[in-house]
Amino acid sequence: MCNPTRNDGSSQSDMVPKEKRPYFQRYWSWADVARAVTVTTVHFLCLLAPFNYKWEALRFGLILVAVTNLLITFSYHRNLAHRSFKLPKWLEYPIAYAAVFALQGDPLDWVSIHRFHHQFTDSDRDPHSPKEGFLFSHVMWIFDTHYIKYKCGGRNNVTDLKKQWFYRFLRKTIGFHVLMFWIVLYLYGGLPYLTCGGGIGGVLGYHVTWLVNSACHIWGSRSWKTKDTSRNVWWLSIFTMGESWHNNHHAFESSARQGLEWWQIDITWYLIRLFEVLGLATDVKLPSEFQKQKLALVR
Repeated sequence: MCNPTRNDGSSQSDMVPKEKRPYFQRYWSWADVARAVTVTTVHFLCLLAPFNYKWEALRFGLILVAVTNLLITFSYHRNLAHRSFKLPKWLEYPIAYAAVFALQGDPLDWVSIHRFHHQFTDSDRDPHSPKEGFLFSHVMWIFDTHYIKYKCGGRNNVTDLKKQWFYRFLRKTIGFHVLMFWIVLYLYGGLPYLTCGGGIGGVLGYHVTWLVNSACHIWGSRSWKTKDTSRNVWWLSIFTMGESWHNNHHAFESSARQGLEWWQIDITWYLIRLFEVLGLATDVKLPSEFQKQKLALVR
């Protein structure tokens, strides 16, 4: 899965430092700082939640995290990153915009990182490989954009999105949308909605998503012969909207369905299937029986 050379002709050994510099003593770009501020703010708001508790605000936060995380998996991941299905632009753009409020960055950035992950899975150039430690793969990689660029190169793997004005617009204005999100939460419900809603909901959303990058490459079962450490973690499937069938996903990256067995809960797939039945999702990709037989560990 890993190409040992970059587009500029340099080798992998040229790109990855033999000794990585101390994490907190490195250069921090404005993007690193902005990401760190966003993630820290969400966790700080979560810590304030017990002092501003209201049941309706907490309920709102749980609904918010469920909806926004579902939109991340539906839009950013399966629709944009893997092109597992197609949507009309009048529907694709609003869904992608709503996914922004999961606070996981803009579509261009998210999709680029994820495509690099599949291209360089578990190699020295994987943006968030657990081989660099659980904590790194879980969260710390997010705040080191220079290191990701050092390993993977420029964002030349999202030209399909860069051609579209909407995704360029979100890329340039992502900070504004995040700030407005917090302001609207506060104006709507005060500190309870900001802390219980944005704080607790945000923290849950973050760590559930991050566990796919970390835990799903360390613990769990394997059903398919993939050249990586991907695992299926059944107990995470409900919380991740089906994303924790990670070995399934790495075996069949373009599949719109990741819970390939009837008993494997995949809420994102249920939504995709609904859209397909309604005629809104087209070109829905699924693995063939031949492909599954070829990669199955047990035949």
